[in-house]
Order: sequence, then structure tokens, then C-alpha cells
Amino acid sequence: MSGHSKWSTIKRKKAVTDAKRGQSFTKVARLITVVAKRGGDPETNPSLRLAMDKAREVNMPKDVIERAISKGVGGADSNNYSEFILEGYGPNGVALLIECLSDNRNRTVAEVRSIMGRYGGSLGEAGSTSYIFQNREAPLFEIEIGQDQLPRFESLIDLLSENDDVQEVVTNLKEGLQA
Repeated sequence: MSGHSKWSTIKRKKAVTDAKRGQSFTKVARLITVVAKRGGDPETNPSLRLAMDKAREVNMPKDVIERAISKGVGGADSNNYSEFILEGYGPNGVALLIECLSDNRNRTVAEVRSIMGRYGGSLGEAGSTSYIFQNREAPLFEIEIGQDQLPRFESLIDLLSENDDVQEVVTNLKEGLQA
């Protein structure tokens, strides 16, 4: 109970929502920066247009979007972000494609390997799971896991998704079982 001080209650709630909002802004800004390297005009760069749409979905301010584009084009404060895909297996042999965007590949690989190890998964070599997917969204075959293993798998996916450098996690888990 906060007593008569209403600000202390608001402050705690605001801190949590601001942290989540900032994390989503960071992910989208990195994506815009990398995509803008291929061209800073959304009319000629469809990937940039899609990234800008994602930014609007998370209510990112226009000046932050423009700053991310200028970083990508080569303006001030440009970092060398690289896109890469990590492949591995989660619990019960579920294949994972983990799309990453990072300025430090070694750090990201170590963080993802640590998360996967805690949940009984492992990182594989390039090509170890990519053959399972036609493209990044559609697996050639799906796998089912028991209902008792589902919460553990969901927490692995959530933890991977919360990592700042991870953009998306794609699995071959059967559709009805995913959260």
C-alpha cells in the first residue's frame, strides 16, 4: 500500500512500461539502421518501408526513426550492425532459427548459447536446421512435444525473444501447440 503518496505507485508502473517500450524501440531502431544501409529512401527500399511500419506499430517517435535512418545511411553515430542467423535445437529436438542483429556477434552467440543450455537446447553449425525450413516462416515438417514440456519450451522462446540482439525466433513446433 502506497499510503497517501500516489506518485510512488505510478512511478513503479511507469518504470516497467518504459523499460518494455525502450527495449522495443531499440530492436526496431537497429533493424531500421541495418536496412537503411541498402538505401535511405522508403520508396525505393521496401525493407526500410516494412521496418518503418514496425516502428509505427510500437509508436516510435518520428525523430527517432529519422535518426536510425541517418545512422544506417552513414550519418553520425553509425555502428556496424550485422544480421546473422543462428541455428540450433531446443528441448525434445525442436528446430530453431534465431534471427539476430548485433554489433558484437561473439557476445550474442555466447548469450544465446547460455540461454539454450539452461533449457536443454544447443546451438548447431550453419545448415544444421535450415534444411527443415522452406523459407524462414514455413517448416517442411512440424514436430509435436508433450504438454508437460510446453511451458519449458515457451519460456525458452520468451527468454530468447527478450534478448536485445534477437529479432525473431522461428520453430518447427506444430501450430496448435505454440502460445
